[in-house]
Amino acid sequence: MARTLVVAAIVVTAAIGTGAALLVANARAPIAAPTSSPPLTTTKVVKVDLADTQDFSGTLGFGAAQPVKGTGAGLLTQLPKAGDTTDRGTALYRVNDRPVPVFFGGTPLFRKLEKLEDVGRDVAVVADNLAELGYVIGPRAKDPEETAYTDALAAAVKRWQRDTGLEQTGTLDVGQVLVLAGPVRVNAVKAQLGDEVAGELMTVTSTTKVVTMPVAATEVSKLRVGAAVTVVRPDAKEVPGTITAVGTTAVEEQNGQGTPKLDVAVTPADASAVADLDAAAVRVKITTETRAGVLAVPVGALVALREGGYAVQLPGGELKAVETGMFAKELVEITGAGVEAGLEVVTTS
Repeated sequence: MARTLVVAAIVVTAAIGTGAALLVANARAPIAAPTSSPPLTTTKVVKVDLADTQDFSGTLGFGAAQPVKGTGAGLLTQLPKAGDTTDRGTALYRVNDRPVPVFFGGTPLFRKLEKLEDVGRDVAVVADNLAELGYVIGPRAKDPEETAYTDALAAAVKRWQRDTGLEQTGTLDVGQVLVLAGPVRVNAVKAQLGDEVAGELMTVTSTTKVVTMPVAATEVSKLRVGAAVTVVRPDAKEVPGTITAVGTTAVEEQNGQGTPKLDVAVTPADASAVADLDAAAVRVKITTETRAGVLAVPVGALVALREGGYAVQLPGGELKAVETGMFAKELVEITGAGVEAGLEVVTTS
């Protein structure tokens, strides 16, 4: 038994000695030096056109709804439906079962037109619309404020009344014609059959779909009417558009927090491209600034200097101080002494 223990001890001692010898041998073995440095990634300074594009959230629809009030006396006997649109000279509703046609203009009828002494803008609206509808109205003054209700104009009114099923009086009274600023789409009907016509009848919108987007007052200065934009539909399809209006009244959020915003209107260039959408949340991509023919490098080529500012590094290690300009599309505009198109610089991307 004692002999067995001695043998075991000798084996363990031998094993420890062998391990120690191996550790010493490994400690003395030289560490192989790397064969070469990792290659540098380089790029060249390029001359390009840069554009700064921002995304804004908006809502596609028919724009803000405006109320339409009836005038005159009588009871409503026919009303339009939501979605109906107006045409010049056609009736939008009926009062006492008589049609009330639509004229386009800026001055509603506020008095009965029946004699030559009736002169003014309301007379001009009647003359303009009858002329657009193809009726001969006779000579008239060039200034709307001097347009008179002549016998020729009264005769044209009478012919138009005959053609539209109205009583042929040759005169026009308050409430017999509804004057709107232009073609509209009925948004919602407020009145009911049997109501007095003098009151709010409906709300209307533009017939053209527009995108309304609230923009922070601090950002609006970057936008201009007529600028080309891109409307991104919910299905990611892109539709060209144009900024058609920039609001002038800033609206604060209900809780009073955040930056006041103004509404900016964008009209799609092709109405058929959004014909399948009555209302939808969309994005609008707007180029707010452009820089043509500038020198640029990837953002990863910029080296932050300890003393402040930036530089670009040449493959040999030399640093060239640069001034940065616009950042766009992962590129940055740079200028500096000795920096020109084609110059090779180190980059991380």
